[in-house]
Amino acid sequence: MTCRIFGVVCALALPAALGGQTPRASQELPVAKPRAASSKEWKISRTADGHPDLQGIWTNATLTRMERPPELANKPILTEAEAGEVEQKDLDAGKEPENGKPLILGNIVFSGANDGYNALFIDRGTRLARVDGVARTSLIVDPPDGKVPPLTDEARQRNTAARQRGFDRFDSVHDRPITERCIVGFGSTAGPPMVPALYNSTYQIIQTKDTVMILVEMIHDVRVIRMNGTHKPASIRQLLGDSIGHWEGDTLVVDTTNFTNETRFRGSSENLHVIERFQRVDANNILYRVTIDDPTTFTKQWTMEYPFVATQGPIYEYACHEGNYAMTDILGGARKQEAEIEKK
Repeated sequence: MTCRIFGVVCALALPAALGGQTPRASQELPVAKPRAASSKEWKISRTADGHPDLQGIWTNATLTRMERPPELANKPILTEAEAGEVEQKDLDAGKEPENGKPLILGNIVFSGANDGYNALFIDRGTRLARVDGVARTSLIVDPPDGKVPPLTDEARQRNTAARQRGFDRFDSVHDRPITERCIVGFGSTAGPPMVPALYNSTYQIIQTKDTVMILVEMIHDVRVIRMNGTHKPASIRQLLGDSIGHWEGDTLVVDTTNFTNETRFRGSSENLHVIERFQRVDANNILYRVTIDDPTTFTKQWTMEYPFVATQGPIYEYACHEGNYAMTDILGGARKQEAEIEKK
């Protein structure tokens, strides 16, 4: 399909890989469990209040797709040899085509409205995501088939109505999608859930006793998680929702509600409820597990799991709004078309 990244927004989340075992094709996906480090192993760093230190700069960039590809339908995990083949195939597909042919990634054709996106612009990492040393073939771990559950009838009707309204209104900046206006990142990069996208999948976590702040590279969004608080009244809605955190042992649990009807993660409604779990498993990895709950949109809850991997900083400012020449071009082009129609 052909997709407009800044119009009809398409998110690519690409599969998670792990290595070290030799799983059977029908083997069930192993569930990552909390791990206690022995005295000879890495010891978790803690903040002054005794909780695990999650601070640092992290990336969730991965070649693993959100949903398991059809060719890997019965293989939730891969051996290292199998993972290497999948990674090389994906990387080869992402190379700049010759003879002016469009770049194609994840069935998205980068041409026309997307022509500004070449292979150099895209940064999805070079590996499948690995959890507990085993390569996975989808970010989704529940349902076991690695697929987003079916939409409810209500959600299908709601999304059909939204598509019929379309993205073909150009009277004002306010008619354009919020990502195109540089308000929040496309593909739920800021989340929640915080999903890897085509590029800018880097995050900085700063942690205090009362607050956890997550700076998102894409659109320089900022999430503020209030610890041990209560949710705001239902009448107060925010694009990134209202996030409340608490500790369950050494795992940070973040509960987010109060979304607006503009968030629409995978067609979700303002009733979206997201539960995130952050567990520092070693010096270089935070295990991120997130459950999506929206009974008005999905027929059942579903869960993703993948690592946030330590990376070097700093995170440079993504000056989306300052450089958003596309907005004036889009509205200016619409005015030009209207003028040409009037001349006829």
